[in-house]
Amino acid sequence: MLNKISIKSVLISGAVALTLAGQAHAYEPARSIECIAPANPGGGWDFTCRSVGKVLVDQKYIKGNVQTVNMSGAGGGVAFAHTVSKRSTDDNLIVAASTATTTRLAQGQFPGLNASQVKWVGTLGADYGVIAVGKNSKYTSLTQMMDALKKNPGAVKFAGGSASGGWDHLKVLIAAKEAHVTNLPKIRYLAFSGGSEALVQVVGGHIDAFTGDISEVKGFMESGDLRVLAVMSEKRLPAPFNNIPTAKEQGIDAIAPNWRGFYVPGKADPASYAWWVKTMDELYKTQEWKDIMVKNGLMPFHKSGAEFTAFVNKQTADINTLSKEIGLIR
Repeated sequence: MLNKISIKSVLISGAVALTLAGQAHAYEPARSIECIAPANPGGGWDFTCRSVGKVLVDQKYIKGNVQTVNMSGAGGGVAFAHTVSKRSTDDNLIVAASTATTTRLAQGQFPGLNASQVKWVGTLGADYGVIAVGKNSKYTSLTQMMDALKKNPGAVKFAGGSASGGWDHLKVLIAAKEAHVTNLPKIRYLAFSGGSEALVQVVGGHIDAFTGDISEVKGFMESGDLRVLAVMSEKRLPAPFNNIPTAKEQGIDAIAPNWRGFYVPGKADPASYAWWVKTMDELYKTQEWKDIMVKNGLMPFHKSGAEFTAFVNKQTADINTLSKEIGLIR
């Protein structure tokens, strides 16, 4: 009897293993794949869709094209709700996501929605947070700016591409908290539909400071219209960003990595999900993607499948706790 049970168990296990192994090969992507960027053109999500889409086509993972569809609103909530309610079984859809996505989920900003309603594919690097000012700004260091906030929390007006209480807003609050600024809710933050819109306001001198990610500021840095006061990374980034001081070396221990990645619809076929996970794992290792990371200031950071799902769940819980500590949510 024991031998029969053992043989039966082996046969069942083998069948399951073959089924799972076959899933990665059973799905063939359509000629046209859609990538939703949950913001207007020019921001981080738009960059994620367009740059990854190009590599997917160049490396022949997709035989046709990858169409980027910009779907702004509610800090990514419109795209998330659209995916869950209208595209829940679409195997040929990927959606750009980041720490901004988990932030909104953590704060309950997507009413009736949660992280378990989609499938988390993987990350393809991390984009570290920055605080920057226009070239004519009176602020020349992060310390100087934080000193101004200590005297008056409303002294500096910040602009970012996430909604109020979102990840761009949180970066300022994290830095201010570490700099011992009090009355954090009094810090002024204006939300725009994307990083590019916020940058235009800062470069034009209409708003004091920009809070966003390093990939968003490269063009304005090169033109000399923007001065980055600090990057919120553990250590200085490689060239061409190596002249930017970290917040940490200015005495403010604020770290804010923003991962770049994707989710797919929650009811997508397991075979298509397995294909997307495997493809993103391979894409991350290509020289073309490595070059894009270097060019745009993305740092190595890759998790996929079950590991990424566990990471998302933990980050969501951590941000929920932080948001409560700062007084953004109850």
